[in-house]
Amino acid sequence: MEMVYIFGGLLLLGCFAGFLAGLLGIGGGLLTVPFLTMILSYFMPSNEHLVHMAIGTAAATIVFTSFASLRAHYKHGAILWPVWRGIVPGLLIGGLLGAQIAGFLPMLPLAIVFAVFSIFSATQMLLGRTPKASRQLPGVPGLLGAGGFIGTVSGLIGAGGGFLSVPYFIWCNVPVRNAVATSAAMGFPIAAASTLGFIIAGFHAEGRPEFSLGYVYLPAMVAIVTTSMIFAPLGARAAHRWPVMTIRRCFACLLYCLGVYMVWKVL
Repeated sequence: MEMVYIFGGLLLLGCFAGFLAGLLGIGGGLLTVPFLTMILSYFMPSNEHLVHMAIGTAAATIVFTSFASLRAHYKHGAILWPVWRGIVPGLLIGGLLGAQIAGFLPMLPLAIVFAVFSIFSATQMLLGRTPKASRQLPGVPGLLGAGGFIGTVSGLIGAGGGFLSVPYFIWCNVPVRNAVATSAAMGFPIAAASTLGFIIAGFHAEGRPEFSLGYVYLPAMVAIVTTSMIFAPLGARAAHRWPVMTIRRCFACLLYCLGVYMVWKVL
């Protein structure tokens, strides 16, 4: 019976992660990692690789969720493809690099990094400052550098990058809906590179649960993806109808709670 509750919780988690991925242009890792940490502790007697498994599994779910979100935003014609093409090479390199760095970090620093960026992301959502009217997106070299930074941080903490790219795009005077849609499209290459990195980094790690591929726990990934791919298009549809700024501010409160939880869980 306990396993039924765990599986049901993962399905429910996929609903929230998928909807928010489509709505806010985030990959969902900031939401799924803390809950996966709690669930995976049931299957892992040792905590040595617990956070690594949670982040790697979250990155794998984002591959599927972000693809569903990308398709939905594509239908609305809101993705800025020239920007996407300029930033993706940096995302791929950074995503692979970030996952490798995460594989060498002990659990406590990794959890603290996740918490710091959760709080940073929440603060960006709450502030909603108006950028200078003259500020614009940089050229291809600037986009490549921005992509490298976003990809590295995202690969490090198992997120899709939207928690950084959406505020960055808005800071460069990109309309909110285009920022959300383009960030959603960016989540797919980030997550693919990060997942590959976590599989490689954890391939020979000891103490992993059964049915895991590197630092990816396959049963949890399948359960989350089952519902997240259904709800991601619903979130994308809502992003083009709802007042996005209000929803982002509400979600910021959740991010603060998740950041604190991650530090508490490790300590």
